[in-house]
Amino acid sequence: MTAERPEVEAAALPHEGVNAHSSHTIVIVGAGQAGGWAAQALRSEGFAGRVVLVGDEAHPPHERPPLSKAVLSGAAAPESTRLMKPEAFDALAVQWRPGVQVRRIDRAAKQVLLSDGTVQPYDKLILCTGGGARRLAVQGADQVPLHTLRTIEDAQALAPALRPGRSVVVVGGGWIGLEVAATARQQGAEVAVVETQSRLCERTVPAEVSAYLLALHRAQGVRVLLGAGVRGFARAAEGADGSDGRLEVLLADGSALACDTIVLGVGLVPNDKLAREAGLACEGGVLVDAQCRTSDPHILAAGDVAVAPNPWAGRSLRLESWQNAQEQGMAAARSALGQAVDYQPLPWFWSDQYGMNLQIYGMPTPAHRVVQRGDPASGSFVLFYLAGDVVQAAVGANAARDLRFARRLIEQRKPVDAERLADLNTPMAKL
Repeated sequence: MTAERPEVEAAALPHEGVNAHSSHTIVIVGAGQAGGWAAQALRSEGFAGRVVLVGDEAHPPHERPPLSKAVLSGAAAPESTRLMKPEAFDALAVQWRPGVQVRRIDRAAKQVLLSDGTVQPYDKLILCTGGGARRLAVQGADQVPLHTLRTIEDAQALAPALRPGRSVVVVGGGWIGLEVAATARQQGAEVAVVETQSRLCERTVPAEVSAYLLALHRAQGVRVLLGAGVRGFARAAEGADGSDGRLEVLLADGSALACDTIVLGVGLVPNDKLAREAGLACEGGVLVDAQCRTSDPHILAAGDVAVAPNPWAGRSLRLESWQNAQEQGMAAARSALGQAVDYQPLPWFWSDQYGMNLQIYGMPTPAHRVVQRGDPASGSFVLFYLAGDVVQAAVGANAARDLRFARRLIEQRKPVDAERLADLNTPMAKL
């Protein structure tokens, strides 16, 4: 996502750090991955003051990627997603407020009003509010059960529907939709994916990667409908035996897909309402600078809700990734302590589907020249995206070692020989 910088740059505002051994209070809003790592970083950096961690979920800080894979399939318990063991979390000595929301930020008084009616003062406030699953405002959306996958409860509610003899329609051919489709198929369910765009993950990867993903899912028996708009949802007619009818996904061309379960995977909406109502600069998320500071020098933001300048992309954007939630959460904590921070990460994203691990470094675009190393048919390959003779981005499947070297090439902006880059007999370490 793109966004213009605030009229008054956050970087130009005075930055008042918090003494590591003071009696100051830092409040973190959001107890997911970004919030959890922010709390951990505050302590590891020596902050001895009060840390208040407010989260509207009942669970301790945890990772979300396993929810669409191991947790959804039943291969792992929800507790396995926790960022740290209970004793390690206790050792942080944070005041954890589970199941509580921040209703309002009073910037003038430097305090937040909580949903339980209490008021919590702060010296620094770190917003790690993440985002919520996007919904569709179409006919019947409020008349049939529609699953999304963002929380542990979402995974637990969806899991029983993914079994042999059941049919699932996933609306949305982006990353979360494809991961849910892969897990459902591996559990034995019949699966169809409905994508309104002309190719899978169209907003995030070039056409050749979309084609690879399409072939991967179709080879696993998933029915993929591209360029298929959804006009609504309905319940099918009651069965002849008097049983309840199945569900239907009504498509824009007038056809319908009957199924037992519908999953929406149509993106994430950043939870920036709290920030907007407080008058912070927002545009598709909370605008921050490279120090993770918002337009208020006492408030920072990190994770899925934060829109930050990224030189690798050449614009400001939100990075919805495991890596960014962790690293930006830690950067925001250090910035709150007055440390020098320049958070401008190389974007890194990964996805696991059918035992295939796909990783993306950088921001590949159609303008780049593509150099292929390995054969997709072999199950392991890397696509390098070059501007001139410099690698700008890389996408690879089951090629973790080569991708580590690819990351180094991108970050060093080192010119390469395209022929040697494509040659499997040339070790990546010698490029």
